[in-house]
Amino acid sequence: MSFSRVDGFRIAGVSTCVPPQVIDNIECGKDYGVDEVRKVVAMAGVRHRHIVEPGVTSADLCFEAANTIIERINWTRDSITGLILVTQTPDYFLPSSSCMLHKWLGLSDQCAAFDVGLGCSGYPYGLYLATTMLKAGGHQRILMLHGETPSRFTSPDDHATTLLFSDVGSATAIELADPSVDAGFFCLQTDGQGHDALILPGGGFRDRSPSNPRDLFLRMDGAGIFNFTIKRVPLLIRDTLAFADLTVEDIDWFLFHQSNRFIMKHLAKKCGLPEQRVPLVLERFGNSGGASIPLALTQGVPDIARDSCRVMTVGYGVGLSWGAAIVRLEANVPRMHSIYTGTVARA
Repeated sequence: MSFSRVDGFRIAGVSTCVPPQVIDNIECGKDYGVDEVRKVVAMAGVRHRHIVEPGVTSADLCFEAANTIIERINWTRDSITGLILVTQTPDYFLPSSSCMLHKWLGLSDQCAAFDVGLGCSGYPYGLYLATTMLKAGGHQRILMLHGETPSRFTSPDDHATTLLFSDVGSATAIELADPSVDAGFFCLQTDGQGHDALILPGGGFRDRSPSNPRDLFLRMDGAGIFNFTIKRVPLLIRDTLAFADLTVEDIDWFLFHQSNRFIMKHLAKKCGLPEQRVPLVLERFGNSGGASIPLALTQGVPDIARDSCRVMTVGYGVGLSWGAAIVRLEANVPRMHSIYTGTVARA
């Protein structure tokens, strides 16, 4: 298994941003049938979804999240030496959306910027990349952005996906710290044999103009994803805790990819996790891929919980890919949340 221990970093702040348009799934009964919608809402746990307007992208949401946290923690723009954007909904095939964000944020030409094409598992992977860049030397401060707009690739004819997915952007600020600060522990895994369990078959370079227009939208093997999750995630949690020499009692918050209420509750029960320490924000924000993990932090962890705490982030899904990260959050680390306006000035 791919286990790593990384020290000498701290999370300086986390920010999330969602679009203002909110869809109430119950009101979609006229399109998909009232009984069918209520059944999906009851099982998946998604009542409301935040959906971008045409022309708004994950990069736009991440920009406002990043700008919010940079200003809140008083980082100077030229002190940021790395910009990582984790997304499967980029603005273009090329250039990388991170390069546009680099411009919009007014960062130095000494700042490395690149995209990572991961979805549901992207947040722990992004944390790992950022912390190892810091550990390798040459970097002092890194912005790890994770944003998704899955509403843009769900078919209106497929209620199983349309009623599930929502849009969000996030920014996590990570910087060098004294090595005596609690280390982070990571486990990252992949099973490419399941790559077609969640797939957008058309529109890429393998099939730019598919003969079947439905191939321009997401196809999801719900049963296959469920079986994969129930098989892999409990072992991921168990083995990552063992590698870190920790127990369930040592983790204050288990921040799951907000996949599906039934799946998350099943996982929590199977792993022996106290329900009150597994925040669910699905009902208000839907499934926004791996970017739902920081959303669980900013919107699912109570404001009163501002003491130093240890969190485990858990991502699993498209790829098939799954990963976990255990990190320490210092007391009063800013956790910001905003509604996208499209009016924040860009460089």
